[in-house]
Amino acid sequence: MAAGPYNYSYIFKYIIIGDMGVGKSCLLHQFTEKKFMADCPHTIGVEFGTRIIEVSGQKIKLQIWDTAGQERFRAVTRSYYRGAAGALMVYDVTRRSTYNHLSSWLTDARNLTNPNTVIFLIGNKSDLEGQRDVTYEEAKQFAEENGLMFVEASARTGQNVEEAFLETAKKIYQNIQDGSLDLNAAESGVQHKPSAPRTLNSDQLPNKESCTC
Repeated sequence: MAAGPYNYSYIFKYIIIGDMGVGKSCLLHQFTEKKFMADCPHTIGVEFGTRIIEVSGQKIKLQIWDTAGQERFRAVTRSYYRGAAGALMVYDVTRRSTYNHLSSWLTDARNLTNPNTVIFLIGNKSDLEGQRDVTYEEAKQFAEENGLMFVEASARTGQNVEEAFLETAKKIYQNIQDGSLDLNAAESGVQHKPSAPRTLNSDQLPNKESCTC
């Protein structure tokens, strides 16, 4: 077997959205580097991370765009919503204002992504239970009312971080398998990569009439 040009079958584009300071960059760092970044600087514009995961035996490369939460960057970051297969919408369980702003973030996500974009709600900083300002139950209800997947997570401890990214990918892959996500659509947020080509013997090579190059 010849070495293939890719060691993954699909690329899924993700975006991470939410207010400034909710821990979007820390979640990304925890997922890609398996470490907590204690002094997470505020993102200016957009940052980027990747990781290859496996879903149903398929290697999938996640391209994750971490967007700035400040209002002054919204015009820039909105352009990254287009063509996102998954959107992780983050709030801080210790700051109710970040939860109250979710409707605005969700409106942007619904308007600027394709109808099949998987939106996953993450309540970050669940390790700070003593400072909790948003209950699990009310956030779960918000997620259910809006058809979102939901989990509380901690970028500090790593709790449920992996789950949020992987469950989003599983749902996207399921949408591909059941035909609800059209890979030929420019806005699908998914690229399918060819599997490794086989090495052919000279008597197996196609003749010119059947050549598809």
